[in-house]
Amino acid sequence: MLSDVVITTGGKVQGVPSRLPGVTAYLGIPYAASTAGANRWRPPQPVPHWEGVRLATEFGPACPQPPGVIGEAPTSEDCLNLNIWTVDGEPRRPVLVWVHGGRFLFGASSEPSYDAAALAAQGLVVVSLNYRLGAFGFLAHPELSAEGAGVGNYGLLDVLAALAWVQDNIAAFGGDPHRVTVAGQSCGGAIAAICALSPLARGMVHQVVVESALLYPRDPEIGPHASSHRWMCEAEADGVAWAAGRGASTLAELRALPSEALVAGMDEVDPRVAGHPGPPLFRPVIDGWVLPSSYWDALIGGEINDVAVIGGNNRDESGVLVNDVMTLREYQDFAVRTFGDQAAELLTLFPAHDDAGATAAYNDVLRNGMRVSSYLWAQLWRQHCGRPVRTYWWTHVPPSDALTPEYARGAYHGSEIDYFFNNLHSGRHPYTDADQPIADLMSGYLVRFVATGDPNGPGCPVWPVTTGAAQVMELGDQWAEQEVASSERLDFFARHYAGSPPW
Repeated sequence: MLSDVVITTGGKVQGVPSRLPGVTAYLGIPYAASTAGANRWRPPQPVPHWEGVRLATEFGPACPQPPGVIGEAPTSEDCLNLNIWTVDGEPRRPVLVWVHGGRFLFGASSEPSYDAAALAAQGLVVVSLNYRLGAFGFLAHPELSAEGAGVGNYGLLDVLAALAWVQDNIAAFGGDPHRVTVAGQSCGGAIAAICALSPLARGMVHQVVVESALLYPRDPEIGPHASSHRWMCEAEADGVAWAAGRGASTLAELRALPSEALVAGMDEVDPRVAGHPGPPLFRPVIDGWVLPSSYWDALIGGEINDVAVIGGNNRDESGVLVNDVMTLREYQDFAVRTFGDQAAELLTLFPAHDDAGATAAYNDVLRNGMRVSSYLWAQLWRQHCGRPVRTYWWTHVPPSDALTPEYARGAYHGSEIDYFFNNLHSGRHPYTDADQPIADLMSGYLVRFVATGDPNGPGCPVWPVTTGAAQVMELGDQWAEQEVASSERLDFFARHYAGSPPW
């Protein structure tokens, strides 16, 4: 049974009932024109108006990307589409816009974990979207610079175009364009953070949720982290070299290549930055327009949009060893390689005396470092930007079995998503009844934050605003503030980060 017809700026659409009673899904709605042909590496163009009623009953194609992440989902350069979950009821409901992760290289809004029916049933209007990835979304080149602005940030411009579409159309689906929260995980979280920075997002974004992308701008680990970005001179040189590797000496020749030729090899890493793995070669560029400055300069200068923030990280991401082991010699080598002349102090603060203790000490270093990094980021925000910020530390390990052994990685990167969405039907894990209260509490925090700017509500543990105290809100296994790190360890990491250049 199809929904009522809704009129958008592109034409009429008709949705389909979701998996939950009363929730309607509108899937695959174009928010911009195809990016193929003459539109490749250009800012998103207006979607052509369609006649009649468009059935918004299936997800649209994903953007071109290397194989392996989205399974058999179709891809196309005509991929700038979005999805909406909503219910009939009071108009002007708060809006959550979700930006998928995937190292700026992979992913799609159609992934099962992003089914937002449960959030819509709790009172939100939820939008998810596709944006250009890899070389399609983040290529820079001197000839592109000569064409106009936004060079190297076409994927970001796609997200901004989707936000403009939301401003123009979301009221027809029951949403309030004046209460829009952008949320994302990994590189999607980095894009949400960019929405707090970019002047082009001003007025379209009122709050952000940054999942697994909240790191101090002087943290050396920001290099391999997805949220790092490039300077234009580097990005243009990368683009020229990358084009030459595909036999293209001009932009016209590059545009004439089939999309398959661009997908092949676009998952290269940046050889200038250490990491395991290093950051993708194709990622956002400081272009003076979408990204007018580095995040460090923006935070220090208070040049940030007027938004409230929730952000944090997961206990077992960023290199934490859950099923692997490290010898004492490997741990000592890691300390010297990573911390240089501070290695002896690190080994005193995080001691290991034999192989049995080396892995635990190594993991303790990474976990303390991540918590301190988020804490220092929040202090910059609090001191220079003046809007509320709350941080979290996700600790819950989802269940795994013989059918899902690849997920037996602790509280891994992305393990929180199904709980944030209250979506224990994604198929990623054999969830049990014990997981449902965690999903209810976590999604409740999210819904209240999107609706009011405050995640707190009756009957739930208080999640305080970040102050100068070295505290972080643990979510998942415990629901209370915890110490970020001991004063000695916090001081060590603060000094270590202070010696690194900002991004």
